[in-house]
Amino acid sequence: MLDEVAGHHDPFAEVNETVSRACEIVGLPDDVRQIFCSTYREISVQIPLRRGDGSITVLRGYRVQHNGARGPYKGGIRYHPEASISEVRAMASLMTWKCAIVNLPYGGAKGGVMVDPKTLNESELEQLTRRFTLAISYVLGVNRDIPAPDVNTNAQIMAWIMDAYGSRYGHQPGIVTGKPVELGGSLGREAATGRGVVNVVAEAAHDLGIKLEGARVAIQGFGNVGYNAARLIRELGCNVVGISDASGGVLNPKGLDIDSLQAWTAEHGGVAGFTGGETGTNADLLACDCDILIPAALSNAITEENVGDVKARMVVEAANHPLSSEADDALVDMGVTVVPDILANAGGVTVSYLEWVQNIQQYRWTEDHVNRELASVMKRAWGEVYAYSQDHKLPLRDAAMCLSVARVARAAKLRGYI
Repeated sequence: MLDEVAGHHDPFAEVNETVSRACEIVGLPDDVRQIFCSTYREISVQIPLRRGDGSITVLRGYRVQHNGARGPYKGGIRYHPEASISEVRAMASLMTWKCAIVNLPYGGAKGGVMVDPKTLNESELEQLTRRFTLAISYVLGVNRDIPAPDVNTNAQIMAWIMDAYGSRYGHQPGIVTGKPVELGGSLGREAATGRGVVNVVAEAAHDLGIKLEGARVAIQGFGNVGYNAARLIRELGCNVVGISDASGGVLNPKGLDIDSLQAWTAEHGGVAGFTGGETGTNADLLACDCDILIPAALSNAITEENVGDVKARMVVEAANHPLSSEADDALVDMGVTVVPDILANAGGVTVSYLEWVQNIQQYRWTEDHVNRELASVMKRAWGEVYAYSQDHKLPLRDAAMCLSVARVARAAKLRGYI
């Protein structure tokens, strides 16, 4: 039975179920499994925030470092009311496995502040970011722990992190990735997660015999990842027949005009009300008639309650942990191919790695170079996971996790601590 947290499944326990299963399949001893199912270091900090009206709001921030056997810790920082310690632990663990699956020399970490950033003005957001950065700065470092953007954080927030860290330790652009290009960010980083998703869709469709010309795609979430996935997947000949976000959904079996929808969303703050299709809900989007479903919003979007509505042949996890474990099992039983998050959305961390490399070299690559490197990494990772799943007759999630835990265990053994 999973631990319950505030009436919900404990996200860290859910991730650890998958990790434990992989450790068993690979034949790792129980003590190694215990290391992988716990975290190396957890920091919880108080962030007093002086509001515009003079009052003080006390917020709670976290940085969790999961496993550093393969290199410095890497992972985003999210600002969200539900960025609980359990969620941050789960995401830190997923980062360890994600970096291993695409063979980056990183361990996994994650950060979060429990706040709704929509309730803050820009100066409060900056103050929060600087305070949080300085509170956790002693565990960060170019060769120690490198944050990045995540839910509700962006290039501007990364710029404030770099500046706050630099005020204490000197100018080090490589301390954070996903920065503005003007401050050492990489060309191609903004679209990287969505582009990586599309790279994987192209490879998966080829191996699974799904014809992309005219394939119907539905995308839940129209933020950075959802928008770029929608924009780029059309270049493969696909039709985007549905998109939803927190405001609602829009469906059009003939295909949506992504550029017009993006312009509408920028003006109105969401996809709701867009006239280029029929109005729908998130539930309608998940249940719509499509070949490929891409959940690109928050975790646990598909659960045992709504999994029976899914009609897609392939679900590609652009978000982190968008399926509950029950939903994941149900989709496998339904014969749906699930491309797991640790593979599908690894484009972001891959280009973060390329940005870090450029910062260390103090040299900038062209956007074409970055995109070629990204495509090469995603193609190789898909090929390795798919081959493992075929050889061992495993679903893709188990295959990816088995490859990952084996790689991390090998690194830990070579270092001498297991």
